[in-house]
Amino acid sequence: MNIRVLVMLSLFVGIGAVLHAVAPPFFFGMRPDMMLAMMFLGILLFPKPSYVLLLSLATGFISAMTTTVPGGQLANIIDKPFTAFTFFGLVLLTKKISHQKFVQPALAAIGTMISGSIFLGVVLYIIGLMEASFGLMFATVVLPAAAFNVLFVAIMYPIAQKILKRSNLAKAAQPAS
Repeated sequence: MNIRVLVMLSLFVGIGAVLHAVAPPFFFGMRPDMMLAMMFLGILLFPKPSYVLLLSLATGFISAMTTTVPGGQLANIIDKPFTAFTFFGLVLLTKKISHQKFVQPALAAIGTMISGSIFLGVVLYIIGLMEASFGLMFATVVLPAAAFNVLFVAIMYPIAQKILKRSNLAKAAQPAS
């Protein structure tokens, strides 16, 4: 693992934690998980399994510490690794068309909906602490978060990519040949 990449990923997690903490709750104390956008950005920029694992665990634990949803602690810890590796798989599957501008935002939308589904499934059905329907929660929390993450990734990914190219961090993230 490259120290420079780890520093960049920790910055993503830190920024995501601040965004997650200041996002206003929408419904039943639930708020859109802004850490997802930062996790997705980290995976898009550094698509390597070891980085994905580290990023997903850090994001899951910090989300768990800052959540306001009853039972959200366990849900976040379960949700983030599954979402991260599913997203990573989608990134690898779309590698050939990744130069298209719509790919990364579309992946962020899909990843957010996967994450929201897992989170809601754990909170509503496994833990059973909330009295709400899955569809209502999905429509009022997950879909707005997906829309935000689409916009966020559409704006931030090209900027972060240019910064990486200028800083030679992208070369440092590649495995030695």
